[in-house]
Amino acid sequence: MNFSARPKFTRWFIIISSLIITTLILWNVSLFFDQLKDAERSRMNVYAGAQRSFQEVSDVPPNPKDPDAKALTNTLTNIQLLILRENKTIPVLKYNLENEAYEPVNIPNSENMTQEDFAQMAEEFALINEPIPISYDGVQFDVMYYGNSPAISQLRYFPIALIVIVILFIALIYFYYLTSKASAQNLLWAGMAKETAHQIGTPLSSLVGWTEILKEERINPEYIQEMTKDIDRLETITNRFSKIGSAPDLEKLDIITETQHAYDYLSKRSSKLIHFTLDIPQGELPVMLNRELFGWTIENVVKNAIDAMKGKGNLTVAITRDSRFAKIQITDTGKGIPKGKFQTIFEPGYTTKKRGWGLGLSLARRIIEEYHNGQIKVLKSEIDQGTTLQIALKLI
Repeated sequence: MNFSARPKFTRWFIIISSLIITTLILWNVSLFFDQLKDAERSRMNVYAGAQRSFQEVSDVPPNPKDPDAKALTNTLTNIQLLILRENKTIPVLKYNLENEAYEPVNIPNSENMTQEDFAQMAEEFALINEPIPISYDGVQFDVMYYGNSPAISQLRYFPIALIVIVILFIALIYFYYLTSKASAQNLLWAGMAKETAHQIGTPLSSLVGWTEILKEERINPEYIQEMTKDIDRLETITNRFSKIGSAPDLEKLDIITETQHAYDYLSKRSSKLIHFTLDIPQGELPVMLNRELFGWTIENVVKNAIDAMKGKGNLTVAITRDSRFAKIQITDTGKGIPKGKFQTIFEPGYTTKKRGWGLGLSLARRIIEEYHNGQIKVLKSEIDQGTTLQIALKLI
């Protein structure tokens, strides 16, 4: 068996086994429920027979000259009373046709109920169990209505509770699978990022050495300067990748200054068809920040906005504040985002580009929300009008 298929096989085995076990339990509960109902029906028939027999014995006057008959009558009466008193759980309403009145048995708070209440309850009992007529000499004189005992009433909800438990169990398995899968993916991406940083570090150190040699060879200083900028850029990228997967160090920084650095870098290296605008307040807005990761976030969001505009349009970076948060709003004039996709765009792998990994905004959310305890969201968007993404970080 393929090792990668084992978790999937185990998951489906547990789910299918749970469904089979649940089905068997429900089937047995159904059989037990039917048997219990039949047993209570039999008890009620015996109960009704005792009522009828008690009536018959009551209507026959005792013969004082026959002590055996009198003793037999007393014995039958005691047996009938014992049967009648034996029912302590099944609620019963006995309706006397002659008096047109209900006699309650095992009905809670019956002393506070009226005959109209009993009549309504009898209708409900008739829907649950078929009423039992009580006749004497071919003449019906009583009708017995009865409901379910507390045991049956409680047992009725057992299958529902069992189904809910199984659904929760399956949901727990599914959630555990998603969590473990996401955790494995996170470890994989973090490992790849750190390995990338490690691999870049070796040739980067070599490039630094070569620039020092070129300086001694009297090469045009402008060339050396541009190479140094690119090397610094590679060092920044290496630092960013090395911080993925571990909690970065945060320091007190001015978010206006850090945002402006990222803005200046992007505006100089983007298409001339993109019109950049920076709207920042006066003074400073101090927050706890990791410089490399925050700059990476701004770059990812801005590059995503440029892609949405297909390399042509207006892009505005504005910074505002309220009593608790500094807010960076990045607005483009691109194709917009459907409202149903406001959360989806931050999921790993989601992309609308033919060539893309769908990691930019997902990485941005992780950096802001997990590493900086902030918030990133789509503030507003209209199709073919543009989108505004907002980053909020707590002021200090």
